[in-house]
Amino acid sequence: MERIVKPPAVAGAFYPAGREALAAEVVRLLKAARTEIHDPKAVVAPHAGFGYSGAVAATAYRALAAGRGRVRRVVLMGPAHRVPVRGAVLPQAHAFATPIGELAVDRAAMAPLLAMPDVTVDDVPFQREHSLEVHLPFIQAALGPVGLVPMLVGAMPPERVEAVLDAVWGGPETAVVVSSDLSHFHDYETASGFDRACSKAIELLKLEDIADHQACGRVGIKGLIRMARKLDMRATTIDLRNSGDTGGDRDRVVGYGSYAFEHAATARLPEARRRFLLDLAARSIRRGIHKGEPAAVEFAPDAPPTLAAHRATFVTLEQEGRLRGCIGSVIAHAPLARDVAVNAFKSAFADPRFPKLTEPELARCRMSVSILSTPRPIAFRDEAELVAALQPDRDGVILQDQGKRGLFLPHVWSGLPEPAQFVRQLKAKAGLPRDHWSPGLRAWRFGVEKFDGDLVPAGG
Repeated sequence: MERIVKPPAVAGAFYPAGREALAAEVVRLLKAARTEIHDPKAVVAPHAGFGYSGAVAATAYRALAAGRGRVRRVVLMGPAHRVPVRGAVLPQAHAFATPIGELAVDRAAMAPLLAMPDVTVDDVPFQREHSLEVHLPFIQAALGPVGLVPMLVGAMPPERVEAVLDAVWGGPETAVVVSSDLSHFHDYETASGFDRACSKAIELLKLEDIADHQACGRVGIKGLIRMARKLDMRATTIDLRNSGDTGGDRDRVVGYGSYAFEHAATARLPEARRRFLLDLAARSIRRGIHKGEPAAVEFAPDAPPTLAAHRATFVTLEQEGRLRGCIGSVIAHAPLARDVAVNAFKSAFADPRFPKLTEPELARCRMSVSILSTPRPIAFRDEAELVAALQPDRDGVILQDQGKRGLFLPHVWSGLPEPAQFVRQLKAKAGLPRDHWSPGLRAWRFGVEKFDGDLVPAGG
């Protein structure tokens, strides 16, 4: 069979056509990019011309570049702008070319997709399409000569996109890129509002909150969010701008965002951000003692994305090894830093199990901050199945029935190591009898990133 190479279609229009000029531009964009997230499993990145969205896309690829040498395959999914498509479309081509060189299509990895009823093979939609092509130079520069699984997706239910992604998801050798711009052709303020709402929906993994006008690549994004829900991942906005920020007319802009998806079990804030949050929690408690209110948290335009991401948190206070307060958010509803400040204040002064914390107690207290992943339902038919489904030392658990709810963070396993005992005590915390059972009982699991500190620094 003749080897088919798809030539570049938008070189010279969306990005430089010369090999050296293109390589230099991509390297420049990657070097200038800043991100605190490294080596995510998946990213969402924009696909406009480099002059408009290149700097935003570069933040996603700067994060992916940490996997260079390990990542051998990139699944690249985007919308079709030129030729309408339904379902997922794969190319017949054996390679995609850019002025830098060729990226081979990983036909072996594509094989499982060919048996799916909503997957077809057709080179025509790829011929003039830019949504995948503008990513290829970044892939080449950030990850090197990897295999490519390119696909265009049109009208397709999110669960079917999830099935397609699941078939090629792989392990650490595979990275996933979903190509999408955000809102199109609104004035600057309107577009900024739409794009912030879309970013919040992505961080909260709420695919149902992404409207048609908010992202041209929404089909792929929604499928990725379903995978993230299933696999306990967390999403972070790592860059959010629009063409009005990057040099275009502010009366009619296009939005661009980059998002990183990490497995919650291994995701970790930079040490400096952890220290900032612990200090913020301590300051919020001290302000509560003196002013009766939590520390205020305002976000500048250049605020670190990891602190501005919407997260659910718990703040736990311990005094000489005993619980002294624990309050938090079950579902993310506020930026991380603000949620920590408020929950630290509530743990110290609003936990109904304890009196309000006093200043002399500060030196004897330690605190921990727990960042929760999105709760996932646990399937079970009876209590025995629920007990068997739990993962000791790993699962945080929410249990709910008859309008009552209880939550245990994962560190509770240290005092309740037996799953059956854990469940009985969680029922009691929810205000239910320890032997309670009903068909309406529901449970969810979540993971946490936990870190600890003192309310009064050593020597303070």
